[in-house]
Amino acid sequence: MTIRVMISGSGKMGREVLRAVAAEPDLEPVAVVDLFATEERIALPDGTGEVPFGTSPAALIGRTKPDVVVDFTNADWTPRLTLEALDAGVRLVIGTTGLSEAFVSELGEECSRRGIGAVLAANFAIGAVLMQHMAVIASRFYENAEIIEMHHDQKADAPSGTALATARGMAEARANAFTHPLTQKQTLPGTRGGETSGIAIHSVRLPGLVAHQQVMFGGPGETLTIRHDSTGRESFMPGVILAVREVMSRRELVVGLDRLIGLA
Repeated sequence: MTIRVMISGSGKMGREVLRAVAAEPDLEPVAVVDLFATEERIALPDGTGEVPFGTSPAALIGRTKPDVVVDFTNADWTPRLTLEALDAGVRLVIGTTGLSEAFVSELGEECSRRGIGAVLAANFAIGAVLMQHMAVIASRFYENAEIIEMHHDQKADAPSGTALATARGMAEARANAFTHPLTQKQTLPGTRGGETSGIAIHSVRLPGLVAHQQVMFGGPGETLTIRHDSTGRESFMPGVILAVREVMSRRELVVGLDRLIGLA
């Protein structure tokens, strides 16, 4: 069975997804949708052909009949795309971050009501999922923890969805919040970062970075650092391809790649 895939977004991540999908023998890219599309067709990265390119999810879905839409865009575009995809019975793989809890809750309800599968993950790199899993394990043994996440300077949201998901999992692993030492005087406001459940989160945005995160735990006389680095966007593709295949057998929303690889 060939899975027909529409890609949402034609930026760096969208083009990487298009390349990865085109390289798989059981997947077929059938269209690319982007609010800012100016042409009617877009070339495949390997130069073997073109696929339809447009601004309307509903119109492209009607023309190309995809089984799955893969979306790496922004929190303003994703809700519109999601509604039009679900109305057409199309499954979703979503890597957009910064989505509201209300939207995620509504998406889960709609998927269950319609019996349509979707996968939503803050990070599709297998190593990042393992980092989060290990951080959850370590959380049982330390009272103090901080997260430093580092991304390219074009990232729209801060902190990253991965950092927030990591902190949420760490907090859920404990009976009590982490200890967050108060600083008597911050010479520069905000130096200690944001805080959730006693975990300080620091965001770095620089050109040259892709996606990096380290979780630091501190105890008497020791520290433990768990770090993951994505040095290229291709690091996310194995997880994306896995999700595209897995979502075909789902009839509900799955949040987190960990649930697809047996870690949850």
